[in-house]
Amino acid sequence: MRLCAVFIFLLALPCSAQIPTAIPDNLKPPAGSTPLLHLHAAGDQIYTCDGSTWVFVAPNATLFDDSGRQVGSHFAGPTWEYSDHSRVVGKAVANANPDPTAIPWLLLQATGHQGNGTMQRVTAIQRLYTKGGKAPSTDCDAEHKGRQARTHYTADYLFYTGP
Repeated sequence: MRLCAVFIFLLALPCSAQIPTAIPDNLKPPAGSTPLLHLHAAGDQIYTCDGSTWVFVAPNATLFDDSGRQVGSHFAGPTWEYSDHSRVVGKAVANANPDPTAIPWLLLQATGHQGNGTMQRVTAIQRLYTKGGKAPSTDCDAEHKGRQARTHYTADYLFYTGP
């Protein structure tokens, strides 16, 4: 009877459940880095039409902890602000695109900090498991120059301290 219950439980799992994709070597934080924080982001990637191409402007996302509690925000810079008002600014140093329908995964290096708190210690950031967020594929021409578009995305951000 227990095997039947386990089988029925497995059949009830959502089809959208995914086995996590391995993290490419080029996106791994520097040796000696220590995980500090794992946050989930939901928001938009903002683009502007330059007359022929959609150009990335900034992210605009809310950050959540594992319990779903809002704990911060992510915006231009790129900047992440934690609920203690500390901030870290990063610069992309590597990327990979395991899902061509989503924005790339990134490894970022911290380039600046503001405030005292959690983000003050961050040295590296990973953006992983992205969904959505790609620039629109149409409606960017001379007639639409200056037009802004927002595309919804989700991602996981892992923050590291380290060497």
